[in-house]
Amino acid sequence: MLELLLCSLVTIVPDYLYRRYRQGKRLGKEITFYSVWFELRWGIVACLMLTVGLITVIFYFHPSTSTATLFYRTVPIVPETIGRVSEVHAEFSAPVKKGEVIFKLDSSKQEAAMETARRRIAEVDAALLAAQADILKADAQIQEAKSAYQQASDELDVKRELQKRNPGIVPQRDIEKLEVLLAGRQSAVDAATATKQSAMTNVSALLPAQKASAEAALAEAQVELNKTYIRAGVAGRVEQFTLRVGDIVNPMMRPAGILIPEGAGQRVLSAGFGQIEAQVMKVGMVAEATCISKPWTIIPMVVTGVQDYIAAGQFRGGEQLVDAQQVRAPGTITTFLEPIYQGGLDGVTPGSSCIVNAYTSNHERIASKETGAFKGFTLHAVDAVGIVHAMLLRIQALLLPVKTLVLSGH
Repeated sequence: MLELLLCSLVTIVPDYLYRRYRQGKRLGKEITFYSVWFELRWGIVACLMLTVGLITVIFYFHPSTSTATLFYRTVPIVPETIGRVSEVHAEFSAPVKKGEVIFKLDSSKQEAAMETARRRIAEVDAALLAAQADILKADAQIQEAKSAYQQASDELDVKRELQKRNPGIVPQRDIEKLEVLLAGRQSAVDAATATKQSAMTNVSALLPAQKASAEAALAEAQVELNKTYIRAGVAGRVEQFTLRVGDIVNPMMRPAGILIPEGAGQRVLSAGFGQIEAQVMKVGMVAEATCISKPWTIIPMVVTGVQDYIAAGQFRGGEQLVDAQQVRAPGTITTFLEPIYQGGLDGVTPGSSCIVNAYTSNHERIASKETGAFKGFTLHAVDAVGIVHAMLLRIQALLLPVKTLVLSGH
């Protein structure tokens, strides 16, 4: 309607004024309801053609959409293990801080595993003390065996010397007994040394490895125990949390509630423009938005991202071929917009529906030396008609509360 009124100002109105004051024809006399088409046919035809062209230019180069929403991410509250709820620390709807416990599962099994691991560590520590005592004992046995060996060796040397000086004074049988005894004392020294080496191996390698394994089991049990405390991964707000003590929680079935992160849906506005605007929508375009949760407010925005694919065309690979006829919805070009000024989306409720206008700017093409005068004038005209869409957006912003509260059946 606004485009038609604007176009009539340069077509029908001048035609009527020419016939009224130049030709002297009067409305209701020469110009009647039945002769209006014949008298104003040039102005009417020009107005209709200009209106259609203006609407086409405005809606193509300055696209608009009412399918814009502040999407926000939700985090499902689920444990990593199956268990029975023993404690609940959050209400149905309540704010939570990062790391705060939301609820706790029964941890008797995990606590028993931790106690077992602690006892195993204590057992290894006791074995380590016993092994160190065994080393001291082995040292004493080695010293004792060496003393006995030295005594047998000295006695054998004395009897050999006596037999050498006076053959027959020492029986050969006594010397052989001492040699056997000396060999046995050497074996005792070797056995004591091996016992010490075994005890040292236990102290330096075996028992530390067993202790490390026990400490790893303790750490694993601690991790399993920590899993029974379900904490908030981010600061935000818990919603629709109906879990109670005694409930069985299974992460494979359904979440226990929803966590909405702090600041969710307050940075990017997602808008779906028609597919015909795929060649027009560019990153860096200036846009304006008005949201139903913040009426009578125009938010300056800028396009920060344009998806180069349409979600309606996606499919999941399976055992059946997808027929293109099944894609009935035409789909839209998803565009991401951010406010130009910091805090531009303050006061806009996440998930709110918005109306968005984007405006094409040909300033760089107009300023280029390669652009001719006629083309530059045309580009100027294209940029200028964007004010019509800006006026329409402001009218929509004014009428949006009335349409919602009065004309929607409330």
